[in-house]
Amino acid sequence: MKAVSVVTIRKELKHKSNEELAELCLRLSRFKKENKELLTYLLFEADSEAGYIDTVKAEIDEQFELINTDSYFYIKKSVRKILRNTKKYIRYSLNKETEVELLLYFCKTLKTMRPSIKRNTTLTNIYERNIEAIKKKIVNLHEDLQYDYRIVLDEIEEL
Repeated sequence: MKAVSVVTIRKELKHKSNEELAELCLRLSRFKKENKELLTYLLFEADSEAGYIDTVKAEIDEQFELINTDSYFYIKKSVRKILRNTKKYIRYSLNKETEVELLLYFCKTLKTMRPSIKRNTTLTNIYERNIEAIKKKIVNLHEDLQYDYRIVLDEIEEL
């Protein structure tokens, strides 16, 4: 079965009643964990972005604490997984400020992690790529926010 375009889906959804839309959302939430997580964000956390950011930061901390530091192989796998989850949470929000803040927090936590990422090229590259991505995203924000985030970015790079 081939999926139809978003435009076609939008047109069809306009013809549905509120009860039918609610039923479709509930049915959609049964199939994938990401669908359920997105609905949770939209229904419960979208109105409090600061609370959402704090929740994600706490989850990032938990994931970094669970990293197996026996070898860099396990560290790399875990760091990639944490970054993938962080980017998934960023996609739910669609807010540029949230994106910058979560990526800054990820980079700060990665940089202060023990053992040091400086001993591994892959981890250093992950860190540097995200720093470059943050710099590109900061440019698109309001001037006041640019200033604030650049200060935080400079502090992270000095660590």
